[in-house]
Amino acid sequence: MCCPTPSRLLFYLGITMEHFDSAMLSRIQFAFTVSFHIIFPSITIGLATLIAIWEGLWLKTHDPRYLQLAKFWIKPFAITFGMGVVGGIVMSYEFGTNFSKFSEIAGPVLGPLLAYEVLTAFFLEAGFLGVMLFGWQRVGRKVHFVSTLVVAIGTWISSTWIMAANSWMQTPQGYKMVDGVFHVDNWMQVIFNPSFPIRLTHMFLASMITASLLVAGVSAFYLLKKKHMNFSKKGLSMTMWMLLVLTILQVKVGDESGLEVKEHQPAKLAAIEGIWEAQESEVPLLLFAMPNMETEENDYALGIPHLGSLILTHTMDGSVTGLKAFPKEDRPYVPLIFWSFRVMVGLGMGMVAIALAALVLRRKGRLYENKWFLRAVTFFTPMGVVATIAGWYVAEVGRQPWVVYNLVRTADVVSPLPAERVLFSLTMFGVIYFLLSLVYLYFMRKLIRKGPPKMATLEKHLIGMNAPGYALAWVKNLKHEDHEGEK
Repeated sequence: MCCPTPSRLLFYLGITMEHFDSAMLSRIQFAFTVSFHIIFPSITIGLATLIAIWEGLWLKTHDPRYLQLAKFWIKPFAITFGMGVVGGIVMSYEFGTNFSKFSEIAGPVLGPLLAYEVLTAFFLEAGFLGVMLFGWQRVGRKVHFVSTLVVAIGTWISSTWIMAANSWMQTPQGYKMVDGVFHVDNWMQVIFNPSFPIRLTHMFLASMITASLLVAGVSAFYLLKKKHMNFSKKGLSMTMWMLLVLTILQVKVGDESGLEVKEHQPAKLAAIEGIWEAQESEVPLLLFAMPNMETEENDYALGIPHLGSLILTHTMDGSVTGLKAFPKEDRPYVPLIFWSFRVMVGLGMGMVAIALAALVLRRKGRLYENKWFLRAVTFFTPMGVVATIAGWYVAEVGRQPWVVYNLVRTADVVSPLPAERVLFSLTMFGVIYFLLSLVYLYFMRKLIRKGPPKMATLEKHLIGMNAPGYALAWVKNLKHEDHEGEK
């Protein structure tokens, strides 16, 4: 007897296809795979940069704590990088399997951009990753640092091409249509489209904040457990300084991003703010509401008068276009965008508060002792990832129902697949990604429980590299301090 078909398997599970359609299921599947994938680049971009900074500071100062930070975090980076590769490959195939028509009409624009990402970034990262991971005792210190720096630059280049392609879908320009197919008319306009510079900056900052929170959270956890004290103090101190700068910059960049959305994607902005009627002046800032797509109004709305105008237009009486100005079929799904934005902003404000609290505690000399602060930092360890996913939902769901804004509808480019098959593949992705997540978390937990390399190990490493005598003396002193702390 042959294997059961997807429809029969779903029948056995009690699932019917009456309320599903292929287009919606394909969108959910792609959203799910993107949500899983974006977790890992958002960590690796920032973590690769931090590792390169630590290694460079070690070469300059010979402070063994920088080497300890680099050697510890290089393993979580490698695991996360591998997970990102696994998650990213799937999406390339989904363009052809679930959105084949989109590949046909937008391939001449997006195909080269994605190819440039592979040729200029992925090969660069892959070529030097082995030296970065396994070359500590095989190449010179400067050669190893260059390899680490190249890997970090590769992550930046990779995100640049991906953001260029995605931003073009948000604010398309530099194209011409030939027989219903997009063709490039001006590559500079395609790449440097109106939303690209601000969105790329926003993503870079988000990645650095995500990685900084991860390092800070693990360092705070060790300090709460009174383990690896010198290592943890250096990691927490550095990342708190970085968060103080990065989070404030992100607030400014986020404000500029809002102005760009207001100009080029007014329906998205109206959904973000839950604005149904055109607001000529005195736009409130909604703190809480339940957007109702059927009645076209907000239930249980709670807002601050005038503050919306000030934030969205930088004047106290600025006007904002409402959702009712757009046909119903051209509006995005408001509740998801409305609340995703508030999750992102709320977590961002929490990050700013933590960075400011660290500044106050540092001046009081209690940065490493205040348990409430350390617990808060530990709690925020994954919040950079959560905020990044929420922001991605705002950007991508807010563009709907368009796959290329105001030009191509998502529903028009979906492959004609049976809905039951899409649901089956979505279910399989869910199971496989869940198992991959468990494996990833298992190894991350194992590495964190093991802790950083001991100073005795670093001492042998430095002796093998003919490090200066004062660097070895520094290691011996820290080794003694760690020993006393453990006692």
